Amino acid sequence: MNLENNLAFAKAQDEADELKDFRNQFLFPKHNEKEFIYLCGNSLGLQPKVAREVLGKQLDNWANYAVEGWFDGDEPWMFYHKELKKLMAPIVGALPEEVCPMNTLTVNLHLLMVSFYQPESRRFKIIMEGGAFPSDQYAIESQVRFHGFDPKEAIIEVFPRDGEDILRTEDIIAKIEENADEIALVLFGGINYYTGQWYDMQAITKAGHDIGAIVGWDLAHAAGNVPVKLHHWDVDFACWCSYKYQNSGPGGISGIFVHQKHFGNAGLNRFAGWWGYQENKRFKMEKGFVAEAGADGWQISCTQVMPMALYHASLQIFEKAGFMVPLREKSIALTSYLEFVIGEVNKDLGFEQYKIITPKNPNARGAQLSIIAKEKGKQIFDGLVENHILGDWREPDVIRLSPIPLYNSFEDIYLTGQALLSVTKEVLNSN
Repeated sequence: MNLENNLAFAKAQDEADELKDFRNQFLFPKHNEKEFIYLCGNSLGLQPKVAREVLGKQLDNWANYAVEGWFDGDEPWMFYHKELKKLMAPIVGALPEEVCPMNTLTVNLHLLMVSFYQPESRRFKIIMEGGAFPSDQYAIESQVRFHGFDPKEAIIEVFPRDGEDILRTEDIIAKIEENADEIALVLFGGINYYTGQWYDMQAITKAGHDIGAIVGWDLAHAAGNVPVKLHHWDVDFACWCSYKYQNSGPGGISGIFVHQKHFGNAGLNRFAGWWGYQENKRFKMEKGFVAEAGADGWQISCTQVMPMALYHASLQIFEKAGFMVPLREKSIALTSYLEFVIGEVNKDLGFEQYKIITPKNPNARGAQLSIIAKEKGKQIFDGLVENHILGDWREPDVIRLSPIPLYNSFEDIYLTGQALLSVTKEVLNSN
């Protein structure tokens, strides 16, 4: 398709978009009574309009049933998580029994590392991407120390080559093979939060398994964004938050994945709790932990009903949209149009004010472009906010813009380009 930087083209694409009506199912923030063009779903997704209704329903259940709500009503809390499992599984390419909603992301990362990071005297190292989100860095450092190792020796970070912004898959695999006898765990983010690079998860998982390591993924920026196939790719474990691309609200509940091949492994450590105990015997209150089958056996505390209700509201929208295949098709088109529009801004300016550091290949990125502003980036970002364009800013010079297929439009992208050009000229000519 020949892309065009004009409103008529953008409107025509929106008219032909089979997902366009889903936009009406979300609430947009406002500034001076005018709605933002919201391009920050990579940080916090918008509120589904139905969220208040589903949360109200659970508040009514609490009011009407009190403690009996665990077993009475249309959706007894005791089994509520099972409704979510059926909808979570298609989003991450898993079997329903391999996923479970519980806790928050970094808590789940710790719990899964208890099971899957089992260092030995020689094979004790963890390999990860350099520049991972701080929570991952802190979790891994503390796990390494807990096992009595020095993070400087036990953690291998892979960085881009000098002068490059993204990691090459061959460099990751080479580093895994170089340390083949010492790596216990390969643990990457599915998509790097800063650059927006989607790593070749299948190739990296295979490389880790080829050297005898366990492979896990933090899908904070991947789940609900790109089509992952955790079961098919033979991933050992994964976890994600649901408040970014999956619109479950600030601090929303997390999800975990454990491949079914590990269900019968009695040698796995785990931190146990009552809710992970065998369901049909849970209320016998017996000593000696016996895990519930599947990923549910990693639960510790009882179901978080209100956060699950908000997540459930969004998951049902995903189901109506056809899950990841149609969403991914639109996401590629939107992000490609944003890339084109930013290029048009540079052309109009006559120089490269904006450098996109996210991979150009659509198969190596999701719904995010990370853009280096070469001059006065923070002032330009603030100017965009004043013009009702809301992305996010990352020090020292990166603007992240994330067009979400459920609620962003091609017209949003066109208007963002026009605002970016106008604000840039104003800021750069202000002195």
